[in-house]
Amino acid sequence: MMHEERFSVYPEGMSHDLTIPDLSLSDMLKQSAEIYGSHPAVSFYGQKMSYSELKDAASAFAGALAKSGLAKGGRAAVMLPNCPQYAVAYYGILQAGGIVTQMNPMLVEREIQHILNDSEAEVLVVYDALYEKVQAVRAETSLKTVITVSLGGASSEPADSLSFENFLRSGAGIYHEAVIDPANDIAVLQYTGGTTGLSKGAMLTHRNLVANTIQSYEFFKTEVRLGEEKCLTVIPLFHVFGMTSCMNLSIYCGNCMIMLPRFDLNEVLETIKHEQPTIFPGVPTMYVAITNHPEAENYGLDCMKICNSGSAPMPVELLKEFERKTGAKILEGYGLSEASPTTHCNPAFADRKPGSVGLGFPQTACKIVDVATGLEELAPGELGEIIIYGPQVMKGYWNMPEETAHALRDGWLFTGDIGMKDQDGYLYITDRKKDMIIASGYNIYPRDIEEILYEHPAVREAVVIGIPDPYRGESVKAFAVLKTGKDISAEELIEYCRANMSSYKVPREIEFREELPKTNVGKILRRALREEAAQKHV
Repeated sequence: MMHEERFSVYPEGMSHDLTIPDLSLSDMLKQSAEIYGSHPAVSFYGQKMSYSELKDAASAFAGALAKSGLAKGGRAAVMLPNCPQYAVAYYGILQAGGIVTQMNPMLVEREIQHILNDSEAEVLVVYDALYEKVQAVRAETSLKTVITVSLGGASSEPADSLSFENFLRSGAGIYHEAVIDPANDIAVLQYTGGTTGLSKGAMLTHRNLVANTIQSYEFFKTEVRLGEEKCLTVIPLFHVFGMTSCMNLSIYCGNCMIMLPRFDLNEVLETIKHEQPTIFPGVPTMYVAITNHPEAENYGLDCMKICNSGSAPMPVELLKEFERKTGAKILEGYGLSEASPTTHCNPAFADRKPGSVGLGFPQTACKIVDVATGLEELAPGELGEIIIYGPQVMKGYWNMPEETAHALRDGWLFTGDIGMKDQDGYLYITDRKKDMIIASGYNIYPRDIEEILYEHPAVREAVVIGIPDPYRGESVKAFAVLKTGKDISAEELIEYCRANMSSYKVPREIEFREELPKTNVGKILRRALREEAAQKHV
């Protein structure tokens, strides 16, 4: 059954009718290693790893996993900043038939424990500086093997763990490759926030991720030279955008990933100057920082051809200023974890419409439907819920049949995002999933924060909203009502949050109220607080 949209602006040679090969992601790496064997796959602070070296290391990792007892379908979590070991572990787990459980290194103990337990991960590959957080919850999880990665200095090997190098050596000479059914076998559990307040794992199959990689290449191929591009990989690989747009797409194309473990402005500018990347997937806060640097134009920014922006809306004025300074094209797109992630992007080959997220990818269909029933397709210019159909749409949510049935209906993914399409088929996002906050490209779900606030003995009621922030896009603001007779300062409550959640979720501002606005049935009116905050920021 084919639902795809067809756009007359697609150039000659760009196919709507993509054939998605029957490949696993590990097959994709092997295929590129055959073609681009001596080409650099990764550059990390000047150290290069070729395609042949990456394939061999991933194969040794797969052998070590098999030796350690990971069976096909077993979950292996990766909790690393961007580094060569990330790619080795990722493709090694997939070659062994395992499922990669993506984990943000900024998670705190309670969040780590939830994802490890929900996925029932047996193996964890973790940055050694974070090992203590894992150790604190390990006894409460199903972990059997912990592998620590050192990014400088001597490799450490804490008790009850193995260093990455020793683990890799244990797989030398062992060749193990699981038989993969790309259409049905899960490759990645991509954890995303949920209305329940607990993050849920989107099940992305090998077919989903290979499809989105090939769709991305098809869409950008007028600008991308196979085996010749260098991709600045500073958006995190644990994020679905980084995983596909940086890692999988680079591997498919035989291009080089210039990896940085975090966004440090001066380091990024120096890297651009010396490594001359041609592609830079990023989030608006990164482009804001570069644009506002007083000497930005002295760093050879004109090496970059394409900057595909995702994860948060891109201010039009920023887009124009960044392009003026770099000569690059910013192509703003749209996607979500449940779609591997990309469904739309502004094209390099046709009109870019600032404020829109562009056209649908090949073999991708998008409809705007009425919010109440989701059954009536709306006309161009009418606002409704965005629903997506395509080979990149997830299999469902891990162990969550009810959430899956709500999100996937007759193969269509109901995004919960509100938008409209114009007469040319360009998509515009006008509102986000009802309550989600996007700060510096991170998706933040208010309920995650509210639940922590409610656990504080002084707090009676709490609600969280996003407020405009010129740098981060949005910042987190909390409103709290204290229990009678209790007293606590905003600073103390922020410190409490800092101890109990990832730093990017911590409220920047807390306002105490005598009472919060509510509906007549007592539900807190988050919308009223958002509107009030918006008036203050006009």
